Amino acid sequence: MKSGKILLGILAGVAAGAAIGVLFAPDKGTKTRKSISKKSDGFIEELKDKFDGFLKTVSDKYDSTAESADELMDKGKTKINDFKKRSAI
Repeated sequence: MKSGKILLGILAGVAAGAAIGVLFAPDKGTKTRKSISKKSDGFIEELKDKFDGFLKTVSDKYDSTAESADELMDKGKTKINDFKKRSAI
């Protein structure tokens, strides 16, 4: 949830910056639009890279948690089987 808020804040900041840049730009509109477009392309690539890293982190944590859950389940099954063997004697 925290990452979502950060991402939303970044996108809002970019939108506000672009709007302010257009309003106060000393260049012609076409030059300003090209400049904003170039900067936004770089920003989009950087954002994609960060999002991919975020997804990898989440995926790694999921895999780790699933592995730990499997190990815990195996330990529980072993203890149940041991208890059944002791109870049968």
